[in-house]
Amino acid sequence: MSNCKACDFEVLHKYCPNCGQPVALKKINGGYLLHEIEHVLHFERGILYTIRELLLRPGTNIKRFLSDDRSRLVKPVIFIIATSVVYTLISHLFHVEGIVDKSIQKGSTTEKIMIWTESHLGYSNIVMGALIALFIKLFFKYCGYNYFEILILLCFVMGFGMLISALFAVLEGVTHIDLKLISSIIAIGYCSWAIGHFFAAKKVMSYIKAFLAYIMGATTYWLLAVLLGNFIDAVLR
Repeated sequence: MSNCKACDFEVLHKYCPNCGQPVALKKINGGYLLHEIEHVLHFERGILYTIRELLLRPGTNIKRFLSDDRSRLVKPVIFIIATSVVYTLISHLFHVEGIVDKSIQKGSTTEKIMIWTESHLGYSNIVMGALIALFIKLFFKYCGYNYFEILILLCFVMGFGMLISALFAVLEGVTHIDLKLISSIIAIGYCSWAIGHFFAAKKVMSYIKAFLAYIMGATTYWLLAVLLGNFIDAVLR
């Protein structure tokens, strides 16, 4: 008999009956690293499974995640952060220019906010999603879903949007053709379609409201970034 190193509970077998911690940790070797990589790539049902379902049946699968089964898809916050990291890595690898407007004053706080947005897309997407969720809640106020459930929806949808941007970043890096506008149109189009599909797949107005909510939320994010940057610069002068 020994005591668990994590909770000091008495352990008779290989695992602690109180916290589940193994008595002896496996040695870190090549097999351990392969297992960790496999765990990251597969999560529960698999990231490839999640991508496929979000491409084909986003509304149906996200509704199922919210109400019935949360083991089928990758966890939403992990998904949007992971896909944002994928886009960031690909854009750096292929030297794809970012979204910072050249007209923004160099060294200004607004420019720093824009650079932070580019460098931390996972977090900035969540912040932007929080604003988009407000407009979705406004346009779909009788939908029956609360604000946080809508945030989960946006984590999945915007995460897939990042994968679309990553794909076009590869194409731009290979062809040396500026595809950012096309990428943005397709990503926004997908997000609008997926959100509309979630709320009312058979109603055209659902997709129109989804598009307006997405655009208004994203625009609000950039306007607040500019206003905050200008305010900070004005105070510091």
